[in-house]
Amino acid sequence: MSSEGYPFLKGHGTENDFVLLPDPDGTVHGALDPDRVRALCDRRAGIGGDGVLRIIRAAAIGEPGAGQDAEWFMDYRNSDGSVSEMCGNGVRVFGRHLAQRGLVDPARPVPVATRAGVKVLTFADGAVDGEITVDMGGPTVLGETKVSVGDRAWPALHVDMGNPHAVAFVDDLADAGLLLDPPAHDPAVYPHGVNVEFVVRRGPGHVALRVHERGSGETRSCGTGACAVMVATALADGAARDTAYRIDLPGGTLRITWTGDDRILMTGPAVVVAEGRTSL
Repeated sequence: MSSEGYPFLKGHGTENDFVLLPDPDGTVHGALDPDRVRALCDRRAGIGGDGVLRIIRAAAIGEPGAGQDAEWFMDYRNSDGSVSEMCGNGVRVFGRHLAQRGLVDPARPVPVATRAGVKVLTFADGAVDGEITVDMGGPTVLGETKVSVGDRAWPALHVDMGNPHAVAFVDDLADAGLLLDPPAHDPAVYPHGVNVEFVVRRGPGHVALRVHERGSGETRSCGTGACAVMVATALADGAARDTAYRIDLPGGTLRITWTGDDRILMTGPAVVVAEGRTSL
């Protein structure tokens, strides 16, 4: 790192916000250590964010299977410095940056490699700006479990979207409390922690949620969580495939469709709001 620091950007998808670190050839940061991630994500002493997205070519990352037929790899870290498999809102912001810098062609599908496999991005009308749809791959439904907050407990559905989720339907979103600490869960089911979604119904094909993200706490939005919630709701409704659901999150709205060929398509906004240099 030079005395002048290194470049960063700040962006968000439905207010799930990230620090982006351009490092295409892996020469700026080397190993992205947890202390640096925590410093960058600190909302008082740093830039602030729910996580860090390192923008690096798959050939440079050194992760097993990183190439995965994609030039770019999303190296995602939670705000506590821990490595995460995938971030649905983050991958849209990642794609937005690539398109804005001319590193990909938004008129064509854009594959992005992640630790949860390749996610393919489609830009609305092939434009640099506008909404982005992500093919999140197929969900894995792993059965019933439970979560609890304080002395209250709820049944939950275990859904894997490349990362683990527990989806619980509640009477009121306030039932989850302040979500300052991770909701209690079965460590035998989730040995590495879990993202927990609390869900209420708003109408046909329409739900709202709050989420506690593993390694980040309660966030304004969670893309993979919205996908897991759609899957759990569609199963509970007996909904036909290709039915679109509206998912309201504190930071905005996502549209999720479970296709007939078992793909989850997530559509929503992505915005890059600032850039600069930092020595954090």
